[in-house]
Amino acid sequence: MDQSRFFGGHFLLALPGMMDSRFDHSVIALCAHDGDGALGIAVGEEMDGVSLHDLLRSFDIDPGDIADAPVLRGGPVEPRRGFVLHSLDWGGQDMLTVGDQWGLSGSLDILKAIARGQGPSRYLVALGYAGWGAGQLERELTSDSWFLAEGEADLLFDTPASGKWAAAYAAAGVDSTHLVGGAGSA
Repeated sequence: MDQSRFFGGHFLLALPGMMDSRFDHSVIALCAHDGDGALGIAVGEEMDGVSLHDLLRSFDIDPGDIADAPVLRGGPVEPRRGFVLHSLDWGGQDMLTVGDQWGLSGSLDILKAIARGQGPSRYLVALGYAGWGAGQLERELTSDSWFLAEGEADLLFDTPASGKWAAAYAAAGVDSTHLVGGAGSA
């Protein structure tokens, strides 16, 4: 299987009827994929009661004048670990460039830069991530769990979390209202 087809800049969209209810209507920004596995950040669900200002203050970072924003539930793995998906106009310590679409950072440097107004022009903050072991994502892609779609930075950064699933399907030419769970047989 061509690994480069999956590396970075794609969205994984949960298919109806997925067996793992934690990913119901999920949109995952796939950030890394190689022979050892894959890592993505779910971007379709806001965390209740957690905002960017709350997160910054928990690290003793003054949010200053930046606008408050929701923090996303990035996935079930390491739910206290923070990640920032961001535009490529900022680069810092341990940043992973994801195709030519966006970057992924997990250090405090980016949060400090955002609070100072010197961070990326576009960003999403998430806690946790979705991860797959070697070969696991490939198996899930063939078992009617995920739909693989081209990632679009505008959809990632400009569409509200609750609308990303339907919008990502629409961008791929699929009307999500016509999707049904379960596989048929002939």
